Amino acid sequence: MKSSLRISLKSGERIFINGAVLRVDRKVSLEFLNDVTFLLENHVLQPEDATTPLKQLYFIVQMMLINPEGADQSMNMFKKSIMMLLNCFQNEEIRTQLKLIDEVVSGKKPFEALKMIRKLYPLEDQVLNTPEMTPATITAIQKEIAPWR
Repeated sequence: MKSSLRISLKSGERIFINGAVLRVDRKVSLEFLNDVTFLLENHVLQPEDATTPLKQLYFIVQMMLINPEGADQSMNMFKKSIMMLLNCFQNEEIRTQLKLIDEVVSGKKPFEALKMIRKLYPLEDQVLNTPEMTPATITAIQKEIAPWR
């Protein structure tokens, strides 16, 4: 048996566990005695905050964890998005990481992919704030990647 994992939550904080949303009414510690898929509330990206191509990709991967019943639909959207991002980004470091993220998600490890995507945010910010990236270009990329926006 693997070692247990203990996390502490503050009053009113939420945690997403295997698709269920739990809110605690007081400070509490949880100990997971087996493997479980979860997201803490501070790692959950709201749709209105998915304002860049990589944040939109993060949102899609996050949906695989939060809504396991819709994981197939999220995976299809992820595959389309990853291909579009590989075609849009010219930065080799981002492209290399996107390929690794694709492998990780395909290997059914979306939580690991979320961590990898978050680490790319600063690099994405540098790329998006270059003179070549006009607001119109960024908007066009976002519409391709996230049709729900």
